[in-house]
Amino acid sequence: MNIHEMQEEILKLKKEKDICILAHSYQRREITEIADFIGDSYALAKLAMTVPNKTVIMCGVRFMAETVKILSPEKKVILANSTAGCPMADQMDKELISQMKEYKDGYAVVAYINTTAELKTICDVCVTSSSALKIISAMPEKNILFVPDINLGTYIKNQIPDKNIKLVHGGCPTHARVTVKEVNKAKAAHPDALFLVHPECVPEVAAMADYIGSTSGIMEYAKKSNAKEFIIGTENSIVEHLQYDCPDKRFYPVSKDLVCHNMKVTTLTDVLLSCKGESGEEIFMDEKTRLDAKKCIDKMIAYGG
Repeated sequence: MNIHEMQEEILKLKKEKDICILAHSYQRREITEIADFIGDSYALAKLAMTVPNKTVIMCGVRFMAETVKILSPEKKVILANSTAGCPMADQMDKELISQMKEYKDGYAVVAYINTTAELKTICDVCVTSSSALKIISAMPEKNILFVPDINLGTYIKNQIPDKNIKLVHGGCPTHARVTVKEVNKAKAAHPDALFLVHPECVPEVAAMADYIGSTSGIMEYAKKSNAKEFIIGTENSIVEHLQYDCPDKRFYPVSKDLVCHNMKVTTLTDVLLSCKGESGEEIFMDEKTRLDAKKCIDKMIAYGG
């Protein structure tokens, strides 16, 4: 069975079995082509709430499937590949942050969406890369403990100097491995290109950017810009997607190594087998964990996220 035949079979099974397929933007093109929705993790979870489908298949990583389950407990949520984790989400656990909360008494704990459901249960507010500045600025608390991404946290801290933001040494190993040397090399090769970067990159790399923003923000900026060439400082699948979407422009990866292997572990075969009920992992969550984890998301919504 070739790719086209597999895609046709998936589209057929979706209709027959009342399935909604969500694909994070870092997924392969052949997966995004058969998805009902494509985007960042929180945006996908919100969209899942609006669909009538009883089953949702997440083509992404585990914390994303958990977020869907937190917001749509009545739905059957399947992670297409059970090995798809997130190193950043797994860096910090509930026990560690509980201890830090005691040490930083009086600090509001702000959790990046890229955290486990268990960790979210003890956090005060959740944020995304696109909403973090707005949410933290709107919070009445001056003292903030931000987890887990130190690079995103540094970016926020520099933008909101009136807040006392304490950071923890964690983050996305994929974005963090981009170096200034690689940026300089890419800029030398493509001198007319704008450099668009994700705030999970190290501050020295972010400082060289023409635009800093979330994955969706980067894509939107590139599509709307009058510029014709772009160096992309986020997962390399975005280079591919943008090149398909904007054939009159040119997109270049800042580094050949900017690849999230956890995202890439999900294949079209995984999606097909998940639709057949022969693979994938259903996400289960006890109601107390779900409700406790949902509190920090509800607080984000209350602050305009």
